[in-house]
Amino acid sequence: MAAISMLNPKAEVARAAQALAVNMSGAKGLQEVLKTNLGPKGTMKMLVSGAGDIKITKDGNVLLHEMQIQHPTASLIARASTAQDDITGDGTTSTVLLIGEFLKQADLYISEGLHPRVICEGFDKAKEKALQVLDEMK
Repeated sequence: MAAISMLNPKAEVARAAQALAVNMSGAKGLQEVLKTNLGPKGTMKMLVSGAGDIKITKDGNVLLHEMQIQHPTASLIARASTAQDDITGDGTTSTVLLIGEFLKQADLYISEGLHPRVICEGFDKAKEKALQVLDEMK
């Protein structure tokens, strides 16, 4: 612990379960913001900048670029989603919602006592199987 305080004396120290809860809440918060603007009946969001400029949009990419996300986990999800949009031109909101649902399931398994490493290995196996199925469909 002394090494941490030497790096940053104002850093907060969190236990594993506490850090996990904070990271899950950040991810869920981002998902809650974006889930209402998915699809043709999605709601528009109004963004007001510090200078008073107003943007009304339901485009997930615009929302993620314009929002000032402070939470590290939510910021990581936002960067992954905007990378999805940069590569394919679509899917920003869907990516956030999919990551959020994966994390909800992981949280459920962790609360049942499953170790996070086992969940990560399961996600890796699921990814390999999904890629195999996609290759077979070509």
